[in-house]
Amino acid sequence: MKFVVSSTALLSHLQAISKVINSKNTLPILDCFLLELDGDKLSLTAADSETRLTTSVDVSDTEGKGRLAINARNLLDPLKELPEQPLTFDINDENLEIFIYFHNGKYNFIGQSGDDYPQPKELKESAVSLQIEPQVLYTGINRTLFASADDELRPVMNGIYFDITTDDLTFVASDGHKLVREKTLTVKGDERASFILPKKPANLLRTILPKESETVEVKFDENNAYIKMSGYTMICRFIEGRYPNYNSVIPQDNPNKVTLDRLAFVNALKRVSVFSNQASNLVKLQLSEQKIMISAQDIDFSTAAEETIPCQYTGTPMNIGFKSNFLIEILNNIPSADISLELSDPSRAGLILPSENEEDEDLLMLLMPMMLND
Repeated sequence: MKFVVSSTALLSHLQAISKVINSKNTLPILDCFLLELDGDKLSLTAADSETRLTTSVDVSDTEGKGRLAINARNLLDPLKELPEQPLTFDINDENLEIFIYFHNGKYNFIGQSGDDYPQPKELKESAVSLQIEPQVLYTGINRTLFASADDELRPVMNGIYFDITTDDLTFVASDGHKLVREKTLTVKGDERASFILPKKPANLLRTILPKESETVEVKFDENNAYIKMSGYTMICRFIEGRYPNYNSVIPQDNPNKVTLDRLAFVNALKRVSVFSNQASNLVKLQLSEQKIMISAQDIDFSTAAEETIPCQYTGTPMNIGFKSNFLIEILNNIPSADISLELSDPSRAGLILPSENEEDEDLLMLLMPMMLND
């Protein structure tokens, strides 16, 4: 088996899929890339026990065809140091000895049989298919991923919940303290369906999708999904279990509403939270008609801060406490210049919404309050 490939093209594709490979694998062959040559296309695959990512690169001067596994470090580490040039791969099909020739040298090592590489599971006949624009999928993942949990006891919270109906697609993530619900009206399913996408494939998609321009096909059954993009195909296993009813925790009747400048609010929170107790990160918001006072204190170190910013407030004056780092994180993930804060009372969750949603979009973020001592 023989072929010639551009070093930079090969490196960029390998780097994109290498993020799938775990630092410690139960199967030693998962430390390798799978290379499959067919005609002038070289398919490259990286996998762990639950996620698999495949891409292809154009090659020339090919002889033969076949598949073999090459240790990821043997390929990636030298390629990073090579300038752009053609590489000639010459593989002995009998003993899988690999020679890589380049401008002023060569590498030589032994590969492994590609037949030992785990094969993906086929989808069941009942699989559901969904067409999504890459920008819509990227936005949904990007807006929600930060709110997902790292909870070994409740694994269903450790991913993004895709709730598909015949009217819309809703992305949901929550860790029990904060919740994000991003609804898009541009995607509709043929029937009601749902799945929980784990964090790792969600992060991989977040890096790949900005470069995609063609419609993404998501085909899935109860356990697995095939996500086909123009340059990549991802196969991933879902988190099993039933996602909690997210709509039931969103308070419906919120008579107290604040509208204010998002950046001014974030910057004030960042300054004031420096003086909060490091263990609780508690900041207090005092809401009144034309202004909102943000305050924090750390009794142990005798430090305190307060800052007032203008706002439009309708409702009864009230004090409410939030964990500052959660509140800042939520505000940083809202795209609009102004935000609305909707509250019912200091013990119930606060809703944080963009003042104006983007077209065909409905974004809602929720944060549980903290107890105030006063």
